[in-house]
Amino acid sequence: MTKTGAMSRGLISTGSPFEQTAGYSRAVVQGDWCFVAGTTGYDYATMTMPDSVEQQARNCLATIAKALAEGGFAMADVVRARYYVTDRAFVARVFPILGEAFGDIRPAATMVICTLNEPEMKIEIEVTALRRTA
Repeated sequence: MTKTGAMSRGLISTGSPFEQTAGYSRAVVQGDWCFVAGTTGYDYATMTMPDSVEQQARNCLATIAKALAEGGFAMADVVRARYYVTDRAFVARVFPILGEAFGDIRPAATMVICTLNEPEMKIEIEVTALRRTA
């Protein structure tokens, strides 16, 4: 994590070429908050996109969990989740996967059916986390 500014702002990168090209960070940590950018289903190790929406959803969640961990957060800290899918039929297919990840956490969530940046993208997920003060 790269630290910037006096208020302890941390920038987290996956190393994706999109981050540099489009000028964004995978996540930004500001104090007790972590804002994770919209994350698609790329496998960033190989820069490949799986065909199935289910595997794309799993990749999104793995990338998000890694970014949160790098910032000192856990999936249990997620308070807001936004899901974007490209086909109404994908909703029922990803609900069980999202339920596995967030079923006990139960963040406030929204799902939108829309077009994403590239035709191979079927799902994008963004989250906001607040560090728990136990």
